[in-house]
Amino acid sequence: MSDRKIVLEKVDQAVQILQEKDVDMWLTFVRETSHMHDPSLSLVVSPALQVTWHSAFILTQRGQRIALVGRFDKDNIEQTGAYQEVIGYDESIRPVLVDTLKRLNPQCIAINYSENDSAADGLTHGLWTQLFRLLDGTPYASCFISAEDIIAALRGRKTNLEAERVKAAIKVTLDIFGEVTRFLRAGLRETDIRDFMYDRLADRELATAWEMEFCPIVNAHPNSSIGHAAPGDNRTERGHTLQIDFGVSKDGFVSDLQRMWYFLDQGETKPPDDVQRAFDTVRGAILAAAEVLKPGVLGWEVDQAARSHVVNAGYPEYQHATGHHIGRTVHDGASLLGPRWERYGETPNMEVEVGNIFTLELGVQVPQRGYVSLEEDVLVTPHGIEWLSTPQTELWCVK
Repeated sequence: MSDRKIVLEKVDQAVQILQEKDVDMWLTFVRETSHMHDPSLSLVVSPALQVTWHSAFILTQRGQRIALVGRFDKDNIEQTGAYQEVIGYDESIRPVLVDTLKRLNPQCIAINYSENDSAADGLTHGLWTQLFRLLDGTPYASCFISAEDIIAALRGRKTNLEAERVKAAIKVTLDIFGEVTRFLRAGLRETDIRDFMYDRLADRELATAWEMEFCPIVNAHPNSSIGHAAPGDNRTERGHTLQIDFGVSKDGFVSDLQRMWYFLDQGETKPPDDVQRAFDTVRGAILAAAEVLKPGVLGWEVDQAARSHVVNAGYPEYQHATGHHIGRTVHDGASLLGPRWERYGETPNMEVEVGNIFTLELGVQVPQRGYVSLEEDVLVTPHGIEWLSTPQTELWCVK
């Protein structure tokens, strides 16, 4: 399954989105992408391909696909097959850029800046000022709008090929969790579990879904630092929970899952009531979010369903969103299944769309026992969701 085929699909999809949103043109303007890689470039060119000189990748509502690049990048861009015209230059991009805009005569040009979406904010301030200077004396600098709506839709609406890549990453992750279950025993350090999982990745020649130092996240003790902390020297103990947050990167796409274990104490045959109640609450909150999650709802509405379930059960409100996109990266899109907090900007007010792939995740702390948390990955379908991960429905007990 080639990356080239996915790029061609995404370029076609981008044209459809421009038509849907009635935007004349989308312009991705970049340079030295090995230093500063615009996230959108992976969608419309290739995740691996870099350009050096100033380059402009132009897609229009009418279906034109034009790339303006330095002479020595021209062949590489032509080989993607994504662009009808690939125009090279030597001394300055200005003449070919101005001529191309005159020929296309757009009234509205979307460029990559955004206050809300980091994946749509690839145009640096320096490139912004250069772009305006290159177009000085033309009418086009007054035509710019943010491309955040276009990029959010393009990145969020996964094609079938993209969804299959995510599913493959999820399958590997679940397989590794199964191997972890067979490996577990009391007395293991968090770093021992991490190293075991690294070995399983090495066997498969795969990478972690986010920075390796912090993936997996392993919480084996009530005093473990939950969130994004690296594994430490805390050890698994009888009467404590174990929570692992982990994902893999496979063929350019990632997974992101959390799983739970409980180490049975002396004489126990099942988890104690406080641990079981926490697990049931977390599981119930994820199911409550899944029930609401469908095309057209707003992200905060999904979050509210899960958050209310946890608070009504008597637990403190968790201090993060209920879910985020995954795909090419572990936080892979604009909209968020989160509360309407200032730090999230407008992302919780965006509509859920068919083809979005979200995590559903949350947790609660059990005093003297540890952290209880789950995370599942789901695909939004026309009528609801498809569970991409096999949901964990019961605590996995270690005897």
